[in-house]
Amino acid sequence: MSEHSSYTPGNAVEKWLDDRLPVVRFAKEHLMDFPTPKNLNYWWTFGAILVMCLGVQIVTGVILAMHYTPNVGLAFDSVEHIRRDVNGGRIIQAVHAVGASMFFVALYIHMFRGLFYGSYKAPREIIWILGVLIFILTVATAFMGYILPWGQMSFWGATVISNIFSAIPVVGENIKQLVLGGFAVGNPTLNRFFSLHYLLPFVIAAIVGLHIWALHVPGNNNPIGVEVKESRDTVPFHPYYTMKDLFAMVVFMIPFAWFVFFAPDILGHPDNYIMANSQVTPAHIVPEWYLLPFYTILRAIDFNVLFIDSKLGGVIAMGGALVMLLIVPWLDTSKVRSGSFRPLFKWFYWLFVINFVALTYLGAQPAEAPYTHLAKLCTAYYFLYFLVILPVLSRIETPKPLPTSISESVLGKAHA
Repeated sequence: MSEHSSYTPGNAVEKWLDDRLPVVRFAKEHLMDFPTPKNLNYWWTFGAILVMCLGVQIVTGVILAMHYTPNVGLAFDSVEHIRRDVNGGRIIQAVHAVGASMFFVALYIHMFRGLFYGSYKAPREIIWILGVLIFILTVATAFMGYILPWGQMSFWGATVISNIFSAIPVVGENIKQLVLGGFAVGNPTLNRFFSLHYLLPFVIAAIVGLHIWALHVPGNNNPIGVEVKESRDTVPFHPYYTMKDLFAMVVFMIPFAWFVFFAPDILGHPDNYIMANSQVTPAHIVPEWYLLPFYTILRAIDFNVLFIDSKLGGVIAMGGALVMLLIVPWLDTSKVRSGSFRPLFKWFYWLFVINFVALTYLGAQPAEAPYTHLAKLCTAYYFLYFLVILPVLSRIETPKPLPTSISESVLGKAHA
């Protein structure tokens, strides 16, 4: 117990609990009273929105698992049974399916905010790495969840993506058979994907706990990227940011609810409403939209490089795209955190955002010209941004002068 604590138990029960398990004290000191920069904008609310999304996915997922049957003969019908016969099943299934897309919308916004404001720079590298780890696990969880309805896209998506493993030299085929539980996608695949899809969200929740803990060591970054210097630069997290986060959550729930109530199936692929058939290949095998940028990078490498064949090259490129995110704190060595004060960086950053959207679009297009050429171009810019542009900008760019403190920047705006 800290000597200068702001918490005093309000009654005998709270006092009794505080002596034995000081959870209320912990919440008061480390969550509610946490000194938070006073200039955080609405882009900072997506962390709280993501915690909400994860909670929604776990609750709806656990309920769906009570009625779902992980068997190739029954899975497709069990999802239809949930949607048609289970009390409230239609809305629970819709919230879960739409929730996956909304989760990724918030996740991508959260990551791009971090990339713009330099939230990955010292001393926050661990926060960023844990965040990228959460992203990778979320991608894996979402992919496995997409297999469970056992529609055409589920089956063929699993077939195409599991073939990634066979591209790995020597051990690839063995890994693929281990993942699939056989030589091809079948009942063992569905069973293990269901098991892992249920397990991983709890692993993600644990890493989110570490992510928040790591955040509370150096404290929040902020839009000007200048560290907190005195107490007047901050406000307590509660009620200022609890209210701001709550308001943002409600606003976020409006489009979420629109999709759930008016267009729950619009984000899914029509072919996934056809039961899986190993004898009929869909015309275009397309993953869910949130996996498309990395699917584009995987497909963009359709040529051999030295001793690496195109298939392995694609896998290395896709893995490399994720590794770029992990090592970005050491690629961007600029002393200025916030993109607001980096005039050259801004142009390349927004080009990177447009490029990422283009990668998403191209992933849903057939593998033919001109899409394949554009995919190569966009993939090249993705890697150039991290490996060339950020390191070079760090050396040649002249940033704008920074405010001396958060308070000065806030007051400056007020007087402007």
